[in-house]
Amino acid sequence: MEGKAALLESLLEKAEIYAKTNIDIFKLKAIDKLTDVVSTIVAKLATIVVALLAIFLVNIALSLWIGELVGKPYYGFLIVAGFYVLVALTMHFNKGSILKTQVKKSVVSQLLNKNSNE
Repeated sequence: MEGKAALLESLLEKAEIYAKTNIDIFKLKAIDKLTDVVSTIVAKLATIVVALLAIFLVNIALSLWIGELVGKPYYGFLIVAGFYVLVALTMHFNKGSILKTQVKKSVVSQLLNKNSNE
């Protein structure tokens, strides 16, 4: 009887170790995916910040140039601002569907990317 109890105890110990190992593996895989997604987002945000800075400077130059053409510098800024108001209205009435779709595709592809490699 003691042999069966020892065998059962050994089996339970191994099952507990197996369960803990599986939980640790799951945690590590989740951390891997999370860090991959976060690092991708941070890299893309850095790129976007640099691009926005460049666009900002180009817009100032364009505004000054248009202002010089029409005779008053502030007219150039008003014309460029009006253009962006039209862009914003177009995006508002489009409900940002193009942007939403691209973000969804990017996040899903990042999350499922690891599954295809395993």
